[in-house]
Formats: sequence, structure tokens, C-alpha cells
Amino acid sequence: MEEQYFTPEGLEKLKKEYEHRFNVLRPEIAKRLKEAKEEGDISENAAFDSAKESQAVNEGRIEEIKATLENVKVVSGSSGKSTADVGSKITVESKNGIQTFIIVGAAESDPLKGFISNESPLGKAFIGRKKGDNLKIKIPKGEVEYKMLEVK
Repeated sequence: MEEQYFTPEGLEKLKKEYEHRFNVLRPEIAKRLKEAKEEGDISENAAFDSAKESQAVNEGRIEEIKATLENVKVVSGSSGKSTADVGSKITVESKNGIQTFIIVGAAESDPLKGFISNESPLGKAFIGRKKGDNLKIKIPKGEVEYKMLEVK
């Protein structure tokens, strides 16, 4: 698995999800399974089937988070660099006005909140750019011009 980029806040959120799934959901699901088994015949037991499905989903996510945590790279800002990189907070201007984005790893992206993936077309286009740069980015609806106003 390749490196996964996270901000310190994103990493903390992922760790909390892991702890919750491991220490809260896992025991709750085990209890549901036990109770469903005690009802008798599990071959046609909807509660048992539901608990088994929940268990599979939860265990899969636990393994996914563990693998991610083993390959995590924490980024925080551009460390005084003048060019945008993963972890940079950038302010740009386009025909849509002034927007601020934080470039994050794919697992942490949330475009509606301004967290754009370093693997997205927008994120890729901004990486390596510096304040004052003008760039054109192809998007599904055509091309958008951006001016880099700030890189932090």
C-alpha cells in the first residue's frame, strides 16, 4: 500500500474511528450475535444474519484503517515552502470568486468542505504552484482559470 497523506486533524479522526469500531462496535456486535444464537435455529434468523453482516462490515473497516495507519504520512501546511503541496492551504481566485482549499490525501478529501485530494485534477494542478501563478484546469464542464493568491 502506498503512503496515505493526512493532516494531524484527519489522522486523529481516523484513530478515533478505529478506537470506536474496535472498542465499542465490535463488542456490541458480538453481543448481538450471542443473543441471536441463543434464540435457537440460526439458519432462518434475521437478527443473526444482520449481526453477521454488521460484523463483516465492521471488521473490514477495522482492517482497512489498520492498513492505512501503517502507511500514514502526516502533513501540516507547506512548512514555509512557497509552493503548494499536500497539507498546504491555498487561496485562489476564479470566475467563481475567491476560494480556499486544503490539499489533503484522498482518504481525507471532502470537496464540499474545501478539502481537495492531491490525486484529484484540481489538487494535481495546484501542487507545485506558488503565489501569483495563473493556471487553466480542465474540468468536465470545460476549462477554468485560477490565480494563486496565497499558499500557506
